[in-house]
Amino acid sequence: MLKRIEKMDESCASVRIADASYPAPFRSGLEYSAPARGTWNIVHTGMLLPEGHEIFACAASCLRGVVLTAAEQGTSDRFSTIAIRENNLLDGDMEQLIIDGVGDILSKLPKRPPAVLLYTSCIHHFTGCDLKLVYRRLREKYPDVDFTDCYMNPIMRKSGLTPDQLMRRQLYSLLKKQPLDPKSVNIIGNDFATLPSSELVTIIQDGGYTLREIQDCRTYQEYQQMATASLNIVYNPAAKASALALERRLGQKWVYLPLSYDYDEIIDGLNTLCDTLHLPRKDFSDRIAACEAALDKAKEVIGDTPIAIDYTLCYRPLSLARLLLKKGFNVRRVYLDSIGEEKADFEALQREAPDLMLYATVEVKMRFLHGTETGGHGEHFLALGQKAAYFTGSDNFVNIVECGGLYGFDGIIRLAGEMEDAYRYPKDARRLIQIKGFGGGCCL
Repeated sequence: MLKRIEKMDESCASVRIADASYPAPFRSGLEYSAPARGTWNIVHTGMLLPEGHEIFACAASCLRGVVLTAAEQGTSDRFSTIAIRENNLLDGDMEQLIIDGVGDILSKLPKRPPAVLLYTSCIHHFTGCDLKLVYRRLREKYPDVDFTDCYMNPIMRKSGLTPDQLMRRQLYSLLKKQPLDPKSVNIIGNDFATLPSSELVTIIQDGGYTLREIQDCRTYQEYQQMATASLNIVYNPAAKASALALERRLGQKWVYLPLSYDYDEIIDGLNTLCDTLHLPRKDFSDRIAACEAALDKAKEVIGDTPIAIDYTLCYRPLSLARLLLKKGFNVRRVYLDSIGEEKADFEALQREAPDLMLYATVEVKMRFLHGTETGGHGEHFLALGQKAAYFTGSDNFVNIVECGGLYGFDGIIRLAGEMEDAYRYPKDARRLIQIKGFGGGCCL
């Protein structure tokens, strides 16, 4: 007998950080996917390849989401699909379907693309599809096109590299070996280009180095110039596999400079950069003072307003929470499902802010624990991130995903300004968060 749920308790969906476990504060089981889905996915990331064409081969029902993503991004002209039907499974012609489908798509495009990102799905692995044969035949048939293997495979989420990590690795897999330029540097693995005002960028450029990010490449030929860099810089944890693959294949060295909101850790990272590039270290006392002033100014405006942070805003939400709590902000909640490389910040917050609440985003109870009535418990939150906005029911939110190009002291200063702006000027969350998820009534 069906029973109306009058009130949903938060057990298994939230926990005091003092009582949480590292690295998994919540149980693993049936998952809920919140409609606040403004983060990037494998379609967006693949579109960073200039002049590249994406082809997804999977069942029609699975194609719905990726088709909508391309349409919303305005890149449908660079996106095609091959629909797998039941007869393809029964007839055993999966390999030929892909080969013929790709050929049909290429023949109908107004211009042959220099590269194709071919996405296969879990059905190909379940059926033992010979993908090596597929790619070999395609490369023989179309020698003027560079093909790379990409995956839309949800069964890979819990073991090995995740689809997100694989996509970031494959994005650079088409780079062809060239002589390395000792004065050339790449920043790799990010959805958004690092802002030019970041200390990371200014140190590299002021030191006389050429800096490239894939977002700045307008042609496939410009993209290929990234293969000349002698050093790759990574600050997105999901891009470490990209750097490792490029080191093995092209001989490019790499350095991991983790994004952080701790002043000492930021300085350590920038000093490592200077040492790696054989540049003199810099004094960042003026940048620290600018951060302190920006945060103090934001605190004057925001006051004791409750703050919620979610993991889609940045790679290190606990580091950010710790900084804001030190500056007197009323950080109440952090929305995340796992903790990852933030063990030090996690343990510090257990001591410094034991009552800080961690909330899951994929726990099934979160289907009911959202909105102004339940999610915010009657309080009005300033939300940092789209999921935090959705779960607290707040229109006062910082609309940034995947760090938004913010890094270092400059990133903190700019984020403080974004917090001020979000507090003063509400946004229409239902309009800004992707229609296909938040309130989408159909697939048109």
